[in-house]
Amino acid sequence: MFKPEESVIRTGKLKLNPFIWIIPLILSGIGILMITSTTSPNSFMYTGTPFQMGLKQLQWLFIAIFAMFVIYSVPLRFWYKLSAPILITAWVMSWGPLVPGIGMAIGGARRWIHIPGVSISIQPGEILCLAMALHLAKLLSREQKDPAKTFVTTIILVMLSALPLLLQPDLGTTILIFTVAMGMYVERIGWRWPLIAGGSICAASLPMLIFFEPYRMRRVAAFLDPWTDPLDTGFQAIQGLIAFANGGFWGTGLGHGFQKLNYLPAAYTDFIYAAIGEELGLIGTVGVLALFAFWVAQARMIYYRTADGFKSSLTWGVTLTILLPLIINVAGVTKFMPLTGMPLPFVSYGGTSLLTMWARVGIMLRLEKDSFAGRNR
Repeated sequence: MFKPEESVIRTGKLKLNPFIWIIPLILSGIGILMITSTTSPNSFMYTGTPFQMGLKQLQWLFIAIFAMFVIYSVPLRFWYKLSAPILITAWVMSWGPLVPGIGMAIGGARRWIHIPGVSISIQPGEILCLAMALHLAKLLSREQKDPAKTFVTTIILVMLSALPLLLQPDLGTTILIFTVAMGMYVERIGWRWPLIAGGSICAASLPMLIFFEPYRMRRVAAFLDPWTDPLDTGFQAIQGLIAFANGGFWGTGLGHGFQKLNYLPAAYTDFIYAAIGEELGLIGTVGVLALFAFWVAQARMIYYRTADGFKSSLTWGVTLTILLPLIINVAGVTKFMPLTGMPLPFVSYGGTSLLTMWARVGIMLRLEKDSFAGRNR
């Protein structure tokens, strides 16, 4: 009978679960293959090589894995002591895309900071989300005489984080940060109050955020009935569904998808899950979800081994910052919710997303190491 303890490797007295990094590596490999496949026609047309975008993502993967090792080597008390300065730094950076000459606009949104001298851009919203999880883990781990005061502090932090994000505009990351914040309270006080408070805040704010932005109204309309305007507002949603239909059970085969021929917008970023559905079929999409589910199961094992309040909250928070973007992306692509522009973790094209996702892997490996160290004392 398979036991969870059998899925670890021994390093002296230390046990490390290899699936914590192997599964993200497999997902990143799938992402590079799909990015190469979906961008190959345009890459070949403009650069003479079909591998340009895939190679760029591979370069980012090497950088991300190096960052994982660096973060793994950092003691967890470092994140505990410096969580507030890290959050403030990430918040200041999130204003960068709005500064002329620094910020870079793509598709009508200013969510990126261009680094002069190199063809690299970063998305501060990705960093802000992880920084928020780090700091909330610290807040929730403290002994609180007044939990309501901590909750109010959390809401203030989320509102401050939302200011630059909504101006970019980036409602998807705003929703993600808010949902992560509410989800981290679930680990401490249960579902009831985070669900009531979160639901009330969403009911009060989301209608205004949607109604005052025409493009968000169009996304909601496309979600409700994309076939009323199939050539404009509903085009992307319909093409995503066509991609899944083309793939069927087994898929058309890697590199043989039709939607990448300028039919499916964002096929290598937000809609890469639909591209997987077309070329790798239902087997591929379910396989990707199974990999994520297995990774969450490994994270769950770490969570139950961590006795320290900060470590358990951090384990929960980091897991949420991977699981919730997955849910938002897949739900949007499969038309279970309006599109938000959320990338698929480890898979979608994007250096900042890949880097911050692998940073989470480094934190989880450190949590794994410390959980065994604490248990063997």
